[in-house]
Amino acid sequence: MGRVISPTLAMAVLREAEISAFQPESFYTVHLALPGMTVTSARCKEKTEAEVIAVACFESTAVVTKCERRERRENAPALYDLTFLQRDANRLLGYTAQQTLDYAQSLYEKKLITYGKKKNEFLTPSTVKNVHKLLRSCFEQAVKWELMEKNPCIYATLPKVTSAKGEIWTAETLFHAMEVCEDERLKLCMNLAFACSLRMGELLGLTWDCVDISPESRSEGTANIYINKELQRVNRDVLNALEKKDVVMVFPPISSRTTTVQVLKAPKTQTSIRKIFLPKTVAEMLVKWKGKQDAAREMLGEEYHDFNLVVAGPLGMPTESGTITSAFRKLIAKNDLPPVVFHSLRHSSITYKLKLNGGDIKAVQGDSGHAQAKMVTDQYSHIIDDDRRHNAELFENAFYEKKGAEEEIREKPKTPPVESPTGNEEEGGLDVETLAKLASSPELASLLKILAKKHLKYIARADRERRSPGYFASGK
Repeated sequence: MGRVISPTLAMAVLREAEISAFQPESFYTVHLALPGMTVTSARCKEKTEAEVIAVACFESTAVVTKCERRERRENAPALYDLTFLQRDANRLLGYTAQQTLDYAQSLYEKKLITYGKKKNEFLTPSTVKNVHKLLRSCFEQAVKWELMEKNPCIYATLPKVTSAKGEIWTAETLFHAMEVCEDERLKLCMNLAFACSLRMGELLGLTWDCVDISPESRSEGTANIYINKELQRVNRDVLNALEKKDVVMVFPPISSRTTTVQVLKAPKTQTSIRKIFLPKTVAEMLVKWKGKQDAAREMLGEEYHDFNLVVAGPLGMPTESGTITSAFRKLIAKNDLPPVVFHSLRHSSITYKLKLNGGDIKAVQGDSGHAQAKMVTDQYSHIIDDDRRHNAELFENAFYEKKGAEEEIREKPKTPPVESPTGNEEEGGLDVETLAKLASSPELASLLKILAKKHLKYIARADRERRSPGYFASGK
């Protein structure tokens, strides 16, 4: 016998010996049926002892000498693990262990169930909220179909959900990690995730036909990538049942025994389809990466599977998300970096874009692919706190540090206009040469036209009001 299972075998043998040596013993108890309660005596080994207690209680009055009330808290049922699920499915439904496993796997691949984690033995508030949301939707549809009169989920009291703040790297930590990273593929993935705010599936599903890194685009600063698909691993049966809906490409499986396969599929939402401009440094990195990939393709010949993927394996096959995640964890452990997940690089990207562009949420939403701007504000609203703190500093400096500063600002004398020595100054304070420079820029010229039209409309409206009969009567 192996050393590992010998102690377990010894425990089973000892337990079996205890069961075999067990001798049942008879005992007696006295039960009193009282109004509103039942009282049971302690166990008596002899029958005569129990009879004495029964005779003493006959036609006597029971007196309660002490009463204790205790609150007992009962937790919700623990989440099923596979063993307990198989046991109950066999007891209640007659399923075999293999049948339960197959059914559970099918539901898991359809995202109808999830495997519980050991650290979450009981249902978390967020899980309860998600279950309630699903049930409420189902019952609401049942009410519409007149299968039910009321939706029972409307009156449910939900636990309070507190969202945990995800940790992200600072720019200093991120670029230090890139410097010490020796895995070129991981380094490229980290740069793309940070510079382009990409999700893992979008990153691994990027193909070269959606990458514009031509010399012209790099010189003009218009190098970009186009996100229109993502890499996912799906169940074969589900793929066939859905008739490969929204699937762009199905990659050959590694083994005929696998039940899942990798596919390139359309994103979940239309807003995820987007064009993202690349920083010049990242564009140069892609140029070098493509050069190495082309050299490997020529060297390996027919052994290289060319699927036109940017983040491809050594033989051209798609890269598993677990491969990138594992390499990222090793990088953190080896260099003693703050522990974060790879997806946090996307959060770092959105964080710094909001900080650099002054909180332009719509611009950031265009890069991140969020379906709604509210998703950006809810998740990254703390980023704008720096600007709000700056507002407080401005008020402190302008008003509180200098008492009476408000009056000084209000009573500040107007600076007399300085006469132009050239004599070319127009009535508005701009000379002809300045106006010509402004008009030479198409963007500024368009802006000036819009402002001029708005100003003329305002003058015309004011003139009409002055000519109206009620203008003077109203006291204007």
